[in-house]
Amino acid sequence: MNGDDERIVMAHGGGGELTRRLLAERVIPRLANDLLAPLADSAVLPRPAGRVCLTTDAFVVQPLEFPGGDIGRLAVFGTVNDLAVMGAVPTALSLALVIEEGLPLAVLDRLVDSIAAAARQADVVVATGDTKVIDRRGGDGLIVVTAGVGELRDGVNLDGRRIEAGDAVLVSGGIAEHGLAVMLARENLAFRTELRSDAAPLTALIVRLLDSGADVKFLRDPTRGGLAGVLADLVDLTGLTVEVEERRVPLSPAALHAAEMLGLDPLTVANEGKVVAVVAGGDAERALRACREHPQGRDGAIVGRFTDAAPALVDLITRAGGRRMVTRPYGEELPRIC
Repeated sequence: MNGDDERIVMAHGGGGELTRRLLAERVIPRLANDLLAPLADSAVLPRPAGRVCLTTDAFVVQPLEFPGGDIGRLAVFGTVNDLAVMGAVPTALSLALVIEEGLPLAVLDRLVDSIAAAARQADVVVATGDTKVIDRRGGDGLIVVTAGVGELRDGVNLDGRRIEAGDAVLVSGGIAEHGLAVMLARENLAFRTELRSDAAPLTALIVRLLDSGADVKFLRDPTRGGLAGVLADLVDLTGLTVEVEERRVPLSPAALHAAEMLGLDPLTVANEGKVVAVVAGGDAERALRACREHPQGRDGAIVGRFTDAAPALVDLITRAGGRRMVTRPYGEELPRIC
């Protein structure tokens, strides 16, 4: 194997023999499925019986691989979860790989393997895609762009405008783990921790919540901006105050210690395998039981309630018994984490 075979070169994106070999030897066999097999300009999908949800996303993360995941796993689950929180069952993805010249082919192999494994775990297929090679830029090595389609479940009525005073806020598990794990890996800090990204598909957990009989009014995966960002958005949407008890917010000791060391507020740090749900006040315990019955929701908790107190804000009751206003981050505290 010569040097050009060990790393991505610009010729891999030229449409010639190197392009053919890159796809035929390293990408297509790993993602093989019936929808992808024709290798046409578009995938032909079965006609759904009901309404279709469509989403798109781009993923840029440093480093490409980190404890608990990598950019490939992140891309699949991030796209799937954007569909799941709409009440849809994901079915297929498109995948575009924008590869930077110089990326080791061994790294590309691992990431495509990870994409394939994540798609199997999430029960979706990569139905179509594209590959481009660009010159050296910021050193990231790879940008992944996805789109996903899913079929909306009948009877789902997820609309934040239905939220009213007394409704409860549920978080499915420990927050901040993804963003903190990526940050620690990026900085190569001499910090012993078991902290790992929480990247995971949410579809099965959300199906359990929706099938519980509880009136689920709103779902969101708290990625950039974290839990604080979601709650601030809901205050803007509803004109209500949400009162959150800090002691009830699930947060592992490892995440707490990492956040303290990095000087970050865990409420603002990104998650990739958690869901925030707003449910009717009288259904809170039913929804919580359903959440905890699923392995990904066993640490779920009711963290707060909506009130009509004015002015409308996110009001955090601290562990010490004080109060502070929570706002969404002004900028991007942790760049390139999702």
